[in-house]
Amino acid sequence: MVQKILIANRGDIAIRVLRACKELGIKTVAVHSVVDENLMHVKLADESVCIGDNRSTNSYLNISAILSAAEITGADAVHPGVGFLSENANFAKIVEAHGLTFIGPSHEHLTMMGDKIIARHTMEKFGVPTVSGSAEVLKNLDQALDIAEKIGYPVILKASSGGGGKGMKVAWDEEYLKSNFNLAKSEAKANFGDDRVYIEKYLTNPRHIEFQVIADKFGNVISLGERECSIQRNNQKLMEEAPSTVITQEERETIGNLVTNALRQIKYVGVATVEFLYNDGKFYFMEVNPRLQVEHSVTEEITGIDIVKEQIRIASGEKLSFRQKDVKINGHAIEFRINAEDPKTFMPSPGKIEELHFPGGNGVRIDSHIYRGYSVPPYYDSLVAKVIIHSSDRTSCLMKSDQALEELIIDGIKTTTDLHKALVKNSDIVAGRFDIHWLEKYIKTL
Repeated sequence: MVQKILIANRGDIAIRVLRACKELGIKTVAVHSVVDENLMHVKLADESVCIGDNRSTNSYLNISAILSAAEITGADAVHPGVGFLSENANFAKIVEAHGLTFIGPSHEHLTMMGDKIIARHTMEKFGVPTVSGSAEVLKNLDQALDIAEKIGYPVILKASSGGGGKGMKVAWDEEYLKSNFNLAKSEAKANFGDDRVYIEKYLTNPRHIEFQVIADKFGNVISLGERECSIQRNNQKLMEEAPSTVITQEERETIGNLVTNALRQIKYVGVATVEFLYNDGKFYFMEVNPRLQVEHSVTEEITGIDIVKEQIRIASGEKLSFRQKDVKINGHAIEFRINAEDPKTFMPSPGKIEELHFPGGNGVRIDSHIYRGYSVPPYYDSLVAKVIIHSSDRTSCLMKSDQALEELIIDGIKTTTDLHKALVKNSDIVAGRFDIHWLEKYIKTL
């Protein structure tokens, strides 16, 4: 088992990792920017090191500063959390080259899954269903037009190295494709330093369903079931739940077997989320996220498995502590992302938290780094808390969610709490009638 972990992240995920380390008896090192010196995990860690100013490029994305912090504190492992450097293959490679344990997949697998075309080919090779599209990166507009004509409009352009909705452009017809081709390439270049794009058939009303997978170094690859992540805005998730209400146990087992077999074949090690679009009863592979996900919490609630602790044990060379037959789905869980944003305009709302009260009770979990008097900075992701509710079934889970959100008080800044209060009472949400476009349509009615 590793002895001391440097947590190369901030916010709720940093304190989540710290708690797992404490339970495993592992020492912790918190790194932080200047403005983050009062973060909760910084206060609770065994050691802390300031690694730069408030700009992410000079702190949480500063590889040399992070490695220096690991060296001076004697850390023997690095946990990248989510976002920032968590999917950076070069970072993982450098960490490994310095004799440290990277708590995540190998840099080879990060490279493979970071290229959406390679990931798509890999999944296709092992029978995972994919949507019609280009078999390679597009060379030019003429090739895009030719493929679009063959698979039919609408189509979507996607950045090969992309994520988070950047570099994605929907083309409803030939004119849309002509006007958006170079725009997609330039957006991909600006966000990822890589202007390569590919094209796929655009599914108009799909749901976003993803499978949580975990694998050790001994060939044990296990599916922990799926999560429903269709409630999203600008390709950013706001509410997630598990299990999905629209797939059958047979579909759950079929797709679970396909993704675990694919990751077993490539000798993947670590946690991963395999994301799909689900349309008209069929699954279509989107991408593999080779890291911990923000929404891992709902899977933990319905399975009783601590994914972060398993992730650390795996990186330390241990076997998974359970088998596929041990994974049981218990009840229903919903996660609400509480962002420091105006609930109607979604403009960021940094500032000092004047009053704070978190809900409690059976089945209520709060993952958060904030406290009364804490000032939310304007420099980073706006997520300030996750409210995760677990109950015996979806109906009672929604009712419990309604009560928990009513109890939640965060004064001094605006948050998305009021939006979530409305969502849990909405007839479409209650009935499970939604797809990935539902929320954006709903927001327009506010």
